[in-house]
Amino acid sequence: MPIILLVLLLFVLLAFGGVVLLSLALRYRAGTARRQGRRWVATMNVWMSSFSAVFFLVFAFLLAFWLGPTLRFALTGMCFGGLLGLLGLLLTRWESQPDGLFYTPSRWLALLVMLAIAARLVYGWWHTMHRNAPGDQHWLWSASGTQLSIAVAGSLIGYYLVYAIGVRIRIARHEQRRTK
Repeated sequence: MPIILLVLLLFVLLAFGGVVLLSLALRYRAGTARRQGRRWVATMNVWMSSFSAVFFLVFAFLLAFWLGPTLRFALTGMCFGGLLGLLGLLLTRWESQPDGLFYTPSRWLALLVMLAIAARLVYGWWHTMHRNAPGDQHWLWSASGTQLSIAVAGSLIGYYLVYAIGVRIRIARHEQRRTK
């Protein structure tokens, strides 16, 4: 009986690892796909990214009451992500076609974003397995690596917010040129 439970546990762990790897691969594939620039989609991306950024900052502010300088890490991560978003806009391939504006995001930045997510998952697992002494830090801080989580999440939100705003501006300029 115990061997069956052990095999079942191993199967569940391998299946979970496979799902994580598959989701990362699909995230990379979706992040590098050629897209048509549609105004309503770009507008929705800006609104949803803005909502996410505001919600994230409010959450980081509230979390700061219990865990210390999380808002500082959130803002630092968002600034770094904003710079990456500007770099992403510069590296994006834009194609003006009779059908509209098409764009293809940078493969290198999509890979960087995917690797940041994967590195955070691996670090979270490693940090949980190698906790410090119980009296060293707050239990939640040492169990989850909150500083790094907040900074990585902030950089991802900052990246997507700046990139969405840039795509929206680029589509609006393209439509203005076509109507003249």
